[in-house]
Amino acid sequence: MTEQPIRREAVSDQLFTLLRDRILSGVFAAGAPLTAERDLAAEFSVNRHAVREAVKRLQQARLVEVSHGGRTKILDWRRTAGLDLAVQLASTRVPASHDLRRDVLEMRTSIGADAARLCAARCSREAATAIVTAASDYLGRGPDLAELGAADVAWWRLIVEGSGNIAYLLAFNTLVDGSLVAGEVPTEQRAAELLDVEGHMRLAALIASRDEHGAERAARSLLTRSVPVMPVAPDYEGGPT
Repeated sequence: MTEQPIRREAVSDQLFTLLRDRILSGVFAAGAPLTAERDLAAEFSVNRHAVREAVKRLQQARLVEVSHGGRTKILDWRRTAGLDLAVQLASTRVPASHDLRRDVLEMRTSIGADAARLCAARCSREAATAIVTAASDYLGRGPDLAELGAADVAWWRLIVEGSGNIAYLLAFNTLVDGSLVAGEVPTEQRAAELLDVEGHMRLAALIASRDEHGAERAARSLLTRSVPVMPVAPDYEGGPT
């Protein structure tokens, strides 16, 4: 590898990013030892303290494992890393982030569908009324997609809060603040979903009537409208032989 000096500000952060990208792209293979601290310091022209800080962050992200003897091993991030890595992948140009926007929208669909099911089963009468009222207000809004998008987020927040699932609520917060790039999806791509007023009204009514499975199906149908269609692999185009 060639020498690659880096800027002096936030050195450990920059080094972490460079090493993380090497792990995610396979330059550093899973199971292999991480380049020795002194060699990394020499390659990037940084002090060893910066290297230690970067390696500590890699360990926190579960990308490497540091043994008691000081040996650092590259982990298989597909098996060890958590959702926090997805936030980082949003700005990482490596093969692993192939189509993260589609992946996030698929996750959004799954979480939303189950949150709607749980909301129908668990939410209070007041919460159900608020969801129906918000859907009725949605009905009266104009065709402006940005305005509908904001109203849609507020409506879904009521549903996710009504599910009583804190993990879903935290994931929802991450999705809507743009950290997982769902917020960067062009509004036009979500037009079919946002303009489906009937779908919003139907889902609200199903939640209010405590129809868990109906709410789940309706939510999945509504949210799937924004998910890009995955091309069928060539081996399956003709169906089973």
